[in-house]
Amino acid sequence: MAALPARKQQLVEAAIYEIGTSGSLSVTVGQIAKRAGVSAALAFHYFGDKDRLFLATMRYILRIYGDEARRALLAAQSPRERVEGVIRSCFTPANFRAEVVATWLNFYVMAQQSAEARRLLSIYHRRLKSNLTRDLRPLAGERASDIALRIAGLIDGIYFRSALNPNETTSQQASAHVLTLLDNELEALS
Repeated sequence: MAALPARKQQLVEAAIYEIGTSGSLSVTVGQIAKRAGVSAALAFHYFGDKDRLFLATMRYILRIYGDEARRALLAAQSPRERVEGVIRSCFTPANFRAEVVATWLNFYVMAQQSAEARRLLSIYHRRLKSNLTRDLRPLAGERASDIALRIAGLIDGIYFRSALNPNETTSQQASAHVLTLLDNELEALS
């Protein structure tokens, strides 16, 4: 993953923390800058406005997820292991911590009003479905795309529930729920 310059990374990580703490996008650039130990003017210099800072924050979160998914895919020996790797990547400690989950929830809200956020979310959805479908094809044939869509929906659902009840599900439990769905889907084909 291409690292952000240090100050930008501080601001992005502060945005994740502040959004996670407040549970909403109502945080100010000033609050985020204070958390990062920089001036609000510097935050505005780097990002222009709060929406651009939030979009940069989501790109950062998506890069972390993408890096973890690529590592899992490279380590996998079979299509089944590749699907499992993509699923587990969604729930690693870096991706499934309370602040990141809250940021995701707010990203979905932002995507309803922002064309750029909607585009970024659409790219994520297409890549997740494509990664799952590609490796489900040898396992599920023509039903691969439908199974991938249900898996992606369950992943989103677990994130939404976790945003409201952060201590309800651990990373391991979340992965286990989705892997159980995968098992049930593949068993139904036999």
